[in-house]
Amino acid sequence: MAFLLRVAAHFPLPLLHALGVVLGWIVYLGSGRYRKDLKQNLERAGLGDGRLRRSVVAETGKGLLELPAIWLRPQAALDRLVREVSGWEYVEDAKKSGKGIIILTPHLGCWEMVGQYVSRRMPLTAMYSPPKVRALEALMLAGRNRKKMKSVPADLGGVRAMLRALRRGEAIGMLPDQVPGPGEGEWVEFFGRQAYTMTLVGRLAEQTGAQALLCLAERLPWGRGYRFMVEPLLAARPPESAVRALNRSLEQMILRCPKQYLWSYNRFKVPAGVNAPGKT
Repeated sequence: MAFLLRVAAHFPLPLLHALGVVLGWIVYLGSGRYRKDLKQNLERAGLGDGRLRRSVVAETGKGLLELPAIWLRPQAALDRLVREVSGWEYVEDAKKSGKGIIILTPHLGCWEMVGQYVSRRMPLTAMYSPPKVRALEALMLAGRNRKKMKSVPADLGGVRAMLRALRRGEAIGMLPDQVPGPGEGEWVEFFGRQAYTMTLVGRLAEQTGAQALLCLAERLPWGRGYRFMVEPLLAARPPESAVRALNRSLEQMILRCPKQYLWSYNRFKVPAGVNAPGKT
């Protein structure tokens, strides 16, 4: 598998995305569980339109097959794939404070591209969890551990490494819609359902004064590249909690290009050791 992915990394992005559409449909048609989860999550978010679901299937496949290119190509080559940039001034303003920046990238668009783009411009420490397919881990780490980019595990040691990076005035990266472990989250609304949501973002910002920014690398049609966007989090509306405001910020960004969100991700699961919402 690793050999095939290394070969695929050299394919043009339009070809990778075209093959990804085929792969997306193979997975969708071959897995009843995947079809059920995808359809259910879209419907519960009020996005049950069949045309959108078909687009999600295609975009999910594109996301899978673009990974080897993002992990294994030189960063200078990846930079050339970013065709449009908006909101980078928020990063520049946050850098002036010297308190670090928390880069938040949901499972939307090409989230791997976000880390590559940011780390070309400032040091970035990103938290990661090992992939389910262990054969991919070496390739993933090769892509994520570059000159100014460092990966740390999603554990206490990784949190400490991110704190040190923020105190040096650097950037850190996280997937804010990843389900956290026991004691690391709160049950708050996300697209109309209760989702166990990480509190780490707020804790790190409070301890360091770092600003949190949402980033997105949206795929452009026909494999033309990516549109990179940066925007600040929405402010909490009292009595709304900061964690709910985080999810509301994610909802707003996701609804800009819902077909590129990973709707098959089990965002609403109850982690082991965590009481379901409404239970004590």
